[in-house]
Amino acid sequence: MPKLKFGIPRGSLEKATIDLFQKAGWVIKVGTRNYFPSVDDPHLSCTLIRAQEIAHYVEEGALDAAITGKDWVLESGSDVVEVQELIYSKESPQPARWVLVVTEDSPIQQLEDMQGKRVATELVSFTKGYFAERGIQVKVEFSWGSTEAKVVEGLVDAIVDVTETGSTIRAHGLRIVHELMQSTPRLIANKGSWQDPWKREKILQMATLLKAALGAHRMVGLKMNIPQKSLEEVVAVLPCLNAPTIASLYQTDWYSVEVVVREEVVRELIPLLLKKGAEGIIEYSLNKVI
Repeated sequence: MPKLKFGIPRGSLEKATIDLFQKAGWVIKVGTRNYFPSVDDPHLSCTLIRAQEIAHYVEEGALDAAITGKDWVLESGSDVVEVQELIYSKESPQPARWVLVVTEDSPIQQLEDMQGKRVATELVSFTKGYFAERGIQVKVEFSWGSTEAKVVEGLVDAIVDVTETGSTIRAHGLRIVHELMQSTPRLIANKGSWQDPWKREKILQMATLLKAALGAHRMVGLKMNIPQKSLEEVVAVLPCLNAPTIASLYQTDWYSVEVVVREEVVRELIPLLLKKGAEGIIEYSLNKVI
């Protein structure tokens, strides 16, 4: 039986990835201290690996495909196929940002002020390349953790760290000088696996359903009955992905109307629909929107 070897990022993306797979139709269960989760798909085997290492194993072929951040693909320099971008959170759709950070009172105001300075980061290779491309000589050292503390204590002149909103950085009395790159999770594949017809089809199946699950985030379905006299007025106020689905009810002058809407509009929409004559309103959750 053919199998696709798939890598799941261990750490900050782990739970979100497993939850996303469940919405997409795969149940993945992780046991205590288990690096090989079970999955209810006989054609899929999963391995938990740190996001920083995943692209390397995909390039080597130890994994056929995986999910990891764009940042770690660039950091590793791995030659892989980027199949699909996956933005996990619709409430906070901004990507992760890798930024140059200094203390609030630092004389460093722009990238060029880093000439001859020392910077700590987890993203060593990318950071070295970024400064080298701009002709700025810096000493880049790997940070094993507590990166912010290094610049606060004066161990380095600056750090390159990851953030979304920058609020944590500001809370520590630090200042963002420059943004080096933005990163989102990616579904990536080994180039050899991508050329294999069965594996490619399996990877594309996963990409389609994962994207559909993300598309359903914070979306709900609404179904209601509307009298013919109120139909046009109700339809006019319905926000939906496309036109609403409308079907006549058997031997009546009523219609069944169904739409897909953003979850946050429902609290305002349902009272309005009731005022305009809608009855029997049902709200239901969605797993996928394709």
